[in-house]
Amino acid sequence: MQWYAKVLRQYADFNGRARRTEYWMFTLVSVIVGLVLGLVDEVVFVGPGLSTTGWLGTVYSVLLIIPTLAVGARRLHDTGRSGWWLLIGVIPLIGAIVLIVFFALEGQRSSNAYGPDPKAVPSSTPAGSFTG
Repeated sequence: MQWYAKVLRQYADFNGRARRTEYWMFTLVSVIVGLVLGLVDEVVFVGPGLSTTGWLGTVYSVLLIIPTLAVGARRLHDTGRSGWWLLIGVIPLIGAIVLIVFFALEGQRSSNAYGPDPKAVPSSTPAGSFTG
């Protein structure tokens, strides 16, 4: 859940890099929440004589468009690619497959044009120094 919250805190931040864990955990939680909201829509709002539109799921999806694009761009940055590669997703089937492969690849293990490696361990305090 911390990864989901992290992406939401960076709602429209298209800069920097996102680890695979951040991207895939956000995607997993989003899908689960979407399924639950779809079920609630079906049970509560869709029935005999009621609307056929699932409003909860629709509103949730619209609210997540920007953070989903932002974390996707940051994930592509981690692999050394521009966020503009997200546009390949408009190509039916092939675009989605290419993006899934890019999102699944390991990120560059060093700094790149988009920032430092998010997996890098911060340097520890030098021996003999006091941080009282």
